[in-house]
Amino acid sequence: MADLEWITEDMEAYRERFELMTERIRRIPSDRSVPEIYRDYFLRAVPFLLKTEEIFRRKQDGTLNDRSLAECQADQQELYRHILPENYDTSYANPAYAAAALGREAGQMLTLLCSELEGCIAWAFRGRIRELTLLFELFVQVYNCLEDDDLKEARETVYWYFHDYSEIFMENQIHDMICPDDNFFVDIIMNADLSDPAYLYRYGLPVGRNELETAEFLNRMPDSEIQAMADTWTEGYRIGFEVTGKDLSRKRVAEIHYPIGFERVMRVAVRNLNAMGLRVTASREPVSSFQNKGSSKRAVFSASVNRQYDFDHREDKAFYFDKAFVERRLEVMRTVFEQHSVQAAGYAGPAVVEVFGETTFSPEIKEEALRYDEKQQQLNVYNASESTQITYHYIHGEERSFTIIAYPVPEIGERFREIFAETVAINTLDYKKYQVMQQSLIDVLDQAETVHIAGKNGNRTDLTVAVRRLDDPETQTAFENCVADVNIPVGEVFTSPVLKGTSGVLHVSEVYLNGLRYENLELTFKDGMVESYTCTNFQSEQENRRYVRDHVLMHHDTLPMGEFAIGTNTAAYVMGRKYQIADKLPILIAEKTGPHFAVGDTCYSYEEDIITRNPDGKQIVARENEISALRKEDPSKAYFNCHTDITIPYEELGAVTVIRKDGSSVDIIRDGLYQVKGAEDLNLPLLKEF
Repeated sequence: MADLEWITEDMEAYRERFELMTERIRRIPSDRSVPEIYRDYFLRAVPFLLKTEEIFRRKQDGTLNDRSLAECQADQQELYRHILPENYDTSYANPAYAAAALGREAGQMLTLLCSELEGCIAWAFRGRIRELTLLFELFVQVYNCLEDDDLKEARETVYWYFHDYSEIFMENQIHDMICPDDNFFVDIIMNADLSDPAYLYRYGLPVGRNELETAEFLNRMPDSEIQAMADTWTEGYRIGFEVTGKDLSRKRVAEIHYPIGFERVMRVAVRNLNAMGLRVTASREPVSSFQNKGSSKRAVFSASVNRQYDFDHREDKAFYFDKAFVERRLEVMRTVFEQHSVQAAGYAGPAVVEVFGETTFSPEIKEEALRYDEKQQQLNVYNASESTQITYHYIHGEERSFTIIAYPVPEIGERFREIFAETVAINTLDYKKYQVMQQSLIDVLDQAETVHIAGKNGNRTDLTVAVRRLDDPETQTAFENCVADVNIPVGEVFTSPVLKGTSGVLHVSEVYLNGLRYENLELTFKDGMVESYTCTNFQSEQENRRYVRDHVLMHHDTLPMGEFAIGTNTAAYVMGRKYQIADKLPILIAEKTGPHFAVGDTCYSYEEDIITRNPDGKQIVARENEISALRKEDPSKAYFNCHTDITIPYEELGAVTVIRKDGSSVDIIRDGLYQVKGAEDLNLPLLKEF
């Protein structure tokens, strides 16, 4: 059944419009009215659209889920053929090819349209006639404009599509997050026959080796192991409320994010969450530039068909992103949240499963791709800040929590099963033992006026971090003792640095952040703010700086150091070295494998004034910095809505040294090994490795 029950509009009108558009699309191949330069583009698009129409009709008549595995795979091949790597060089989804074939102006518009039309797949599989009709209409309207060779009118048609239908896009986004009734994705989790791999194709997401082999692997696991995996995740979620003093009983809805293939674990997890009094929501990874499609993997997701395609379209919003659009979007967001204020108040937060192990990716920069200009980058920062404030007005940050965990996928290599088992072991390490060892580190770190970090073996890090001084060391601490609740696996102590006095160079020879590779990433800080930055990925220094600015600084001119931490999970570090997968570990695990530094907001953004204590009862007082303190005057100046962790590996770490106010010093780490009494066992995995 299509998840249409919550839509109150007259669906009959959409059915009539859908039939009209479908008939018009069918006639396009026999038309000769569009200029020859555009004809091939539309001829290639028609079979794709008609295939989504076929999928939609099968969803409507109830036969879509009856497809055999072979039928599912054939349908998928047809739907995604145009963005497969082997076809991408001559696809209109490729901005470079589109610009070469159609001219730069038309090429940018039509490659954007090509990417947006991919949303037809998602809506067809969900049986959502409204959204499918709007996309069909957009396609036909652009075709009609180009019949008259009116490129200006075609551009305006695309522009106004995003403006005019903001209500629908935002309604979908917020509804899927906070309203659990008739959830399409939860229905698959709870009711599909998980023994038949064809169920994976019900999502309308691409299914590949990772999804098929993961589902097969998990299906062979004993029930007890599946239960333990689900329990680790959902208990972390529950404990996250408990340790921060938040009342979970006041909440009604938990949102889950997961990769398809994990349904057997998710089924148990949903039952666990239900037992806590929480109904469950889930939504699909973004299908439109409106939702920042291509920027990251979140919600219900699968492996990318083509990561270069995702990268090429990550800033498609630049085509229509202006002040009028942003204000319209924010207005609609307020309205939709107000309409769903009761459900929003009951939203407990997300529970997230990430995956790692995909082949590393270094993108090709295409100057033909749509990209934000300077004005749009500033507007994007404003939009993110205002959106967060609206969200937190209805979903109070001080009342919600989250949890996040990660597992490998088969693409990681032949030793997938070993790596999976070791990841499970790392995710379930004895947090009580780590809590004691980490407290030993904190007892020394709390003596610091500054901490000095130095690299070795070619690492050029030479950085001094200023630490919040304690008014009452008997009752206060500057560092959080982070074990394994919301942030799994166990293993870090962290603080919000004082910006003034935090200066120097942070350098890492190789690091992967948000799926992108950086060579010789280097950031220079002055009084806690990024002063300069570069990498060596590209021959052009301009491209290197832009790459860092776009994907580390997230389009900001500068960012503060929002976090200084020491990741203590040396077992995870050794796992990365043992299996040669350090470059594939997600930041969730990578940040636990050594000292790391986050640029952007602090770990306490929007929750600075909540009293939080470590297990020893001491109050964590380093919850803000000089920038986040501006929230009391103007929240738009206090937050950047990004937080990117950069970890120095132990083999590149010369020393982490506490400098006391009297000038004396003591090493926390020296030559990659811990020096603090009570934390000696952290060295055991490292000594075996080295």
